[in-house]
Amino acid sequence: MKIYNTMTRRKEELKPIEDGVLKIYVCGPTVYNFFHIGNARPFVVFDTLRKYLEYRGYKVKFVQNFTDVDDKIINKAREEGVTAPEISEKYIEEYYKDAAALNVKKADVHPKVSEHIPEIIDFVSTLVDKGYAYEVNGDVYFSTRKFDGYGKLSGQNIEDLESGARIAVGDIKEDPLDFALWKARKTEDELAWESPWGMGRPGWHIECSAMSKKHLGDTIDIHAGGQDLQFPHHENEIAQSECCNGVPFANYWMHNGYITIDNEKMSKSKGNFFTVRDILKDYDGEVIRFFLLSGHYRNPINFSDTLMEQAKAGLARMQHAKENLKHLIVNGEGTMTDDEKKALEGYDKYRQEFIAAMDDDLNTADAISAIFELITAINTDVRNGASKEFAEKCLDVLMELATVVGLLQKEEDDTVDADIQALVDERQEARKAKNFARADEIRDLLKEKGITLKDTPQGVQIIKE
Repeated sequence: MKIYNTMTRRKEELKPIEDGVLKIYVCGPTVYNFFHIGNARPFVVFDTLRKYLEYRGYKVKFVQNFTDVDDKIINKAREEGVTAPEISEKYIEEYYKDAAALNVKKADVHPKVSEHIPEIIDFVSTLVDKGYAYEVNGDVYFSTRKFDGYGKLSGQNIEDLESGARIAVGDIKEDPLDFALWKARKTEDELAWESPWGMGRPGWHIECSAMSKKHLGDTIDIHAGGQDLQFPHHENEIAQSECCNGVPFANYWMHNGYITIDNEKMSKSKGNFFTVRDILKDYDGEVIRFFLLSGHYRNPINFSDTLMEQAKAGLARMQHAKENLKHLIVNGEGTMTDDEKKALEGYDKYRQEFIAAMDDDLNTADAISAIFELITAINTDVRNGASKEFAEKCLDVLMELATVVGLLQKEEDDTVDADIQALVDERQEARKAKNFARADEIRDLLKEKGITLKDTPQGVQIIKE
């Protein structure tokens, strides 16, 4: 597999540190609200990366943090008159609900900042002892200029950064480019812990370095997140980690592109800000996932009603193929014919196309196209019916590929109410009696109720719209 490494700005062959094992760290949410569609993209994209690597036989250790110590959480707690931990715990639970709706698997470890304070203090202390950080009035800052490689991930030049930086009046940093590792407590209602520098809490960047070190080691295989995190967050992580540990922080860096709303950047001020919780009121979670995977992860993607409807239609086509095969399995019989065996062997072509697409920097758009090519072939081969065994094998191949991209995971409820079944049975009797006018009348009546009837050699198939 080749992936685009942001650090080197080229596609590189993925070579794990430990044979057959991949250690991946993905930046998770700051838990003070429901996550929005922009947050959802890295959650879905890198969940798909994980699923594909496991499909290819790797043992993946996948870590995604929760930032539960942050100014936004403290401010939200003040607004609602509750504690900061109450806010963060509430939205961690809400995260799990929305992530599950998108078929995002839980990480192997979901570390919280609040549960790693000793590790963070040790990390900061090491940087101070090594001369890479300094303390002023309970705050601890990283000396950015002491790390020669600063700017290597984002392509920033430290001289250019210097010209755009200013020390504000009252700022106690030695250099405008220095960033906080530890913040002294300023008010009594702030989250704070005892430290060698007094009561305080971690800065934003230090948390991921400390948690990655604890759960994955000094050097990891892949660090991933949204494009917006390249600078300064990931740049600062690299600086503090490599100064603390003396080895490279991550061998590969992956970043997904932005999401725009009707071709404009999403922002609360423009009123074009959508949480996944709100979108789930109108669309199934798998539709959202299909949409997020329908373009290449590194490219920007535009969120609009038109594109969501296209995603809904695309997923429906996949679902209909699955339901058709299930119908053939329930109503079919017998083992595969020679022609069916030959057709099944031919489906490996689509599996190889799928793998080739995913191996090429996680090209989910082309991988999904390969699934649709498979569906077209299957639909053609079963249009006049199929043996039970062949239908089972076809469904196995379809689900093998769909599961990798996290689609078709929900079993549709194929039960129908007694009154609907009675109409279906009446239509069948009308057809036997050659009363086609009544049969058509019932078909149209069911259509109004969201039920489509498909007559097959194996009997009538009931399709819920």
